[in-house]
Amino acid sequence: MLDKLEAIEIKFKEIEDQLSAPDVISDMKRFAALNRQYKEIKGLVEKTQEYKLVLNHYDEAHHLLNTEKDDDIKEMAKAELETLEEKRNNLEDEIRYLLIPADPEDSKNAIFEIRAGTGGDEASIFAGDLYRMYTRYCEARGWKLELVDYSAGSTGGYKEIIFNILGEGSYGILKYESGVHRVQRVPLTETQGRVHTSAATVAVLPEADEFDVEVKEADIRKDYFCSSGPGGQSVNTTYSAVRLTHIPTGIVVQCQDEKSQIKNYAKALGVLRSRIYEVELQKRQDEIAKKRKTMVSSGDRSAKIRTYNYAQSRVTDHRIGLSTFNLPGFMDGDIQSFIDALQLAENAEKLKEAIV
Repeated sequence: MLDKLEAIEIKFKEIEDQLSAPDVISDMKRFAALNRQYKEIKGLVEKTQEYKLVLNHYDEAHHLLNTEKDDDIKEMAKAELETLEEKRNNLEDEIRYLLIPADPEDSKNAIFEIRAGTGGDEASIFAGDLYRMYTRYCEARGWKLELVDYSAGSTGGYKEIIFNILGEGSYGILKYESGVHRVQRVPLTETQGRVHTSAATVAVLPEADEFDVEVKEADIRKDYFCSSGPGGQSVNTTYSAVRLTHIPTGIVVQCQDEKSQIKNYAKALGVLRSRIYEVELQKRQDEIAKKRKTMVSSGDRSAKIRTYNYAQSRVTDHRIGLSTFNLPGFMDGDIQSFIDALQLAENAEKLKEAIV
């Protein structure tokens, strides 16, 4: 393992030198790619340096134990060896996980798309509940949430809502939320107290920048219109809302959240770029999913990943069989324990593959 770590340290130093080279600084695409690599392996290099220091201290303590004649000093060296051995083992475990190839998308911002599924008005209300849940989670983490577009439900919630989450690594943390979320509860409109099952689909995309995918202006059809609110009424008399159609793929994106046409165009272009990028990303994720037994991060939108049972105050994640009986807290944004468990399950899976 030490040989591999030393090779990574050499690579890290090479990247560090390249980042200060004039020809790299002038090439923004290359600079961005190298900077991303630098950030990805920086933590591993720091752990490696700590690990090597522990190994040196371990060798010194071992030498002292074998050569020293004073019993008190030998006892101190023995105690030091035990402490260093535990520290060495812990660092080796940490390094093994850090050696797992990182998903290059993980460091990016996230684009969320929540859509009401089966269940009519209740599905729209549930989509609104999920939006509130993610809003609370982002607030707790200090991340900025930026609304892109939405279509309101007739009795509350949303038929569809699209928003950006601006926070370093937000995609890597929230990508596990992609899939079908199912709710079991008595709707407000239900007069006989019967439990209904409804669903909403969540899609989490990595925010693609101009260096990830090139979108040619000539391939985009632009339409401008007045933004609208619930019921379709016009809420802005200027043509500030933007609809972009990518002609080669047929992907359509619109944004009406801002009063400025320029700002709406920029947001819509960001989502369009990410959806085009997602097509290639999905192919890669499908290949990864075929090799694994679980669907922790396959990104399969048709997979039922979680059930929210209000009668039992229970939330169950079906991918890892994890449940909590604190549904109110979960819906208030307390979802970190599930994200941690999903990350742990995926890392364990990757580690198993690396060992094999």
